[in-house]
Parts: sequence; structure tokens; C-alpha cells
Amino acid sequence: MSFTRQQGTLHAENCSLEQIAQQFSTPLYVYSKAALTQHYLDMHQAFEFIDHQICFAVKSNSNLAVLNVLAKLGAGFDIVTGGELARVLAADGDPAKIVFSGLGKTEADIEKALQVGIACFNVESHAELDRIQNVAARLNTQAPISLRVNPDVDAKTHPYISTGLKENKFGIPSDSVFSTYQYAATLPNLNIVGIDCHIGSQLTETKPFVDALARVELMIAELKQLGITIQHIDIGGGLGVVYKDETPPSAVEYANAMRPQLEKLGLKVYMEPGRSISANAGVLLTKVDLLKPTNHRNFAIVDAAMNDLIRPSLYDAWMDIVPVKPHQDLETKQWDIVGAICETGDFLGKDRELSLQQNDILAVLGAGAYGFVMSSNYNSRGRAAEVMVDGDQVYLIRDRETIESLWANEHLLPQEA
Repeated sequence: MSFTRQQGTLHAENCSLEQIAQQFSTPLYVYSKAALTQHYLDMHQAFEFIDHQICFAVKSNSNLAVLNVLAKLGAGFDIVTGGELARVLAADGDPAKIVFSGLGKTEADIEKALQVGIACFNVESHAELDRIQNVAARLNTQAPISLRVNPDVDAKTHPYISTGLKENKFGIPSDSVFSTYQYAATLPNLNIVGIDCHIGSQLTETKPFVDALARVELMIAELKQLGITIQHIDIGGGLGVVYKDETPPSAVEYANAMRPQLEKLGLKVYMEPGRSISANAGVLLTKVDLLKPTNHRNFAIVDAAMNDLIRPSLYDAWMDIVPVKPHQDLETKQWDIVGAICETGDFLGKDRELSLQQNDILAVLGAGAYGFVMSSNYNSRGRAAEVMVDGDQVYLIRDRETIESLWANEHLLPQEA
């Protein structure tokens, strides 16, 4: 456990979060290098039974230091934009371990990816096949591609993060997989190397993964009959984590559930975990600014807000909120933890049983995934700083944005206008 209490105070590894908040101010994202490392190694060791490549989903946490820690461990990366490609390269990620997913790859994105030599494009449409073919032909090269197939499997997760149903925008529909592969095989600058499937995020049981894999297994067999040989299977990501009372499978249980099918296929396995590696490797620290008890509800107004952490507002996500240094003799009340943004939807948590005073430091747990990376400057708020703890050392890995930086790229009209 990387976030534990020592003499009652919450620590990240061997560093007091109270002292970290004093040193770097709040709101503040704090990551544990040890937790990132352990979560990656748990997944890597769980799949040791087969040739595999873990490709961390950059969209879950794109800080360069986070990516660099994982790159040094041997991680590859799952990217969805040219910007994420640039980040991975800046973090010393190995381009040969990158898979490029996403619906809207531009010609510039594709060209850069081909120039640096990524492992594979996960393709989601006929139009995208044509675009990659055109760029690869212009560069006189072969583009490694797989098709992201949509197996129409219910991931039983929040509808916004479900990606494997036929009504979702992602992937090639199951009824046109074979014709799309056959079309890809006619394009001279495409090299078909794999098949990809990702059904959603925050899955807390293995059955949807197994069901999707079974459908992909049948597709692979049919493709072989059509003369199309697959070299790897990408099983996507989506393994859930504990935010409250979820009971997601461990990395070993996740791997073992699919092991019979994967061993039968005998293909190299790519996977794209994000949340399961980074979520519980990070917390968001925030200070209680004002207390506003009323006859109907008690509001604790904190210095973090929906612009810093949008998951509760966007997904109605429950994230645990705990005091860094609990009070021993203060009355407990039900509090709504809210920010100062001018939106009723600006909250981090509701109906939390806490003992609070002004200036208390709270930790929002599980904030290492889809936290800072989804933050914004709404209401002209600068984004938070980020730090990483390594044992008894704390390193600033992103400066806090200044107010002046928010309009650095903006321009007034000429005076005469």
C-alpha cells in the first residue's frame, strides 16, 4: 500500500501528505512511483504465460514523469492522438511499443507515427483505412494495421465509458468485420498484423472480457479461412479498480479468466490498461476553504473544483474523500464537498460523513486516472500542480498554472478597432 496512515496522518509512501500540501499548496495531484510500478508489474507478471506487451492508455494519465516511469519498466503505450504520440516520445517511450487507437487520426498524425515506427494502428473505419493507405503510399512504406472490432458485448459499466455495443461509435461493427478486412487486404501499403477489441472501462467482472474474446476468436478462425492471418490479438483494457465497494478481479484473476482462450490462439497479446495502473497510484489534495452549514444541507467549499476533477460531475462517479489528518474530538456531520465554480454540478462528493474545520486538507482517492488529464480552465482557474513521491522524496512534475498563463495565447483587437 502506497497511501497509508502513519501516526494518524495520511502518507504517500514515506512522505506526509500534510507536509506535501504545505510545501506545494493545493489543489495538488500526488502520485506514488511505487504504486505505479507495482500495478504495472502485477499486470506484467499475470500474463507471463504468453508473449505479451502492456500498452499503458495515455489518456488516463499523460504526465511525462508518469509515462517515463512506465517506459523504464518496459511498458508500451496506447495513444489516441498525435499529441499523445508526441508526449510518449518526449517521455522516452519506445515507438515500436506504441499502438495508435482512436477514431480521428489525421494525415499528419499518421505520417509522424509511420516515420517513428509504431507497432500498429488500430483502425476503426473504411475511411481510416483509405487515409492510412494514402499516407503510407506517399511515404513509400508499409503501415502495420489491425481492425478494432465491435463485438456487441455489454460491458455493464457506465454508458459514457461503454465502447463495445453496436450503438457505440467505436470499432468495426461485427456484421462488417470480414468485408472490411478483405478490403484492407487489397490496399498495397497496408500490412494486416492484428485484431483489436476494447469493450469499455471500469469493468468489475471477467465475463464480458471472456465473452468478447470468444467472439473475436471465432472471427480469427473465419479470417484464416479467408486467407487473412493474424499475428497478434489486442484485448484492450478496461479492468476496474476499487473506488468504493467494487470487487474487481485482480490482475491474476483477469489473466487467468482468458488464459485458456489466449493459449489456444497462441498469438502475441497486446493489452491497453490505464485506470488499473494509474487510478489508485494518485490522490488529489484539496483544502477546506469555507464551511456553509444550512438547515437542509451542509456544504464544505474546497479549493478544488469540477475543473480540477470532473469525474463526479460528468459520470456521477463516487470517489472516496478522507481527511489527511483526522480530528479526534470534533462532531461528525454529513457534508457535500463542493467547489467554488458557478455550477450546481460542481461537486467532488455528496453526503460524506466527516469532521471538518476550515483549512483542513482532504484527499480525494483514486484520482490518478482521468483526474488532471481531464482538467480545464473553466471559470479562468489555473490547473493544479502535480508531484510524484519516490520513497522519502517528493518531486514537482508539473508547475501550477499562473493566472497570467491562461491568456498568454490570446490577443486584444487593435486599438483603432
